[in-house]
Amino acid sequence: MPATYSHPIFGRIYPWISRTADAAGGIEHRRLLLAGLSGQVIEVGAGHGLNFQHYPRAVTRVVAIEPESHLRALAEAAAARAPVQVEVKNAVVDALPGGDGEFDAAIVSLVLCSVPDQRTALAEIRRVLRPGGELRFYEHVISSRLWEARVQRLLDATIFPTVAAGCHCARDTDAAIRQAGFTVEAEQHLAVKVRSYRLAIPHILGTARRD
Repeated sequence: MPATYSHPIFGRIYPWISRTADAAGGIEHRRLLLAGLSGQVIEVGAGHGLNFQHYPRAVTRVVAIEPESHLRALAEAAAARAPVQVEVKNAVVDALPGGDGEFDAAIVSLVLCSVPDQRTALAEIRRVLRPGGELRFYEHVISSRLWEARVQRLLDATIFPTVAAGCHCARDTDAAIRQAGFTVEAEQHLAVKVRSYRLAIPHILGTARRD
C-alpha cells in the first residue's frame, strides 16, 4: 500500500526554509551535488522538487520519492518544468520502487536526517543501485564542536523531531554511509549559514560508490 502521510505544518513551511537556505549557498551546493550525473537516477525524499531543475541532460530518467502529500504535489508541478524526465512517486525509503541494481545513481538531499533508521534506509538505497553505482549526498550532520554537538543532541532528545517532521540534527551521517557498504570518494564539509539561525549548520556534500 502507498505510504502517504501528511505533516501539514512542516510540509508548508519547508519550501520557505529551503528558499532561505538556497540564499545562503544552497543552490550552488545542489548544482555540485548533481553535476556529471548520467543514466537512471533515484532521488529519495525529493521534497518539493528543488533539485529537479539542476539535473544534467545526460540523465535519462529520475524516479523521485516523496511520501509527504503536500510536498509531493509541489514536486509533481516542478517535475513538469524539469529539463529531464522526472517521475514523482509516493513511497518511503524502507521500500523503494525499484529492482535490485536498477539505478546508476541515488540522491539523498537533506533526507537522511529524517528517516526512521539510517541503516535500513541506506541498505535499501544500496539494493536498488547497480554495483559501482553512485550515492550523491548533501546532508546536515552533527557538529565537530563539542558544545554545538551537545545542543544538537538536546534538540533531538526534546522538540526538534516533532516540529521538523522527524528530522534529527545530531546524526553522524558520514559514518552511517561508510558503514552501509559505500566507499566515500569525495566529500566536502560545509558550514551553511542560514539567516533564521544564529549558528552555522554543519553539512557534508559528496559522492560515495557502492562496493
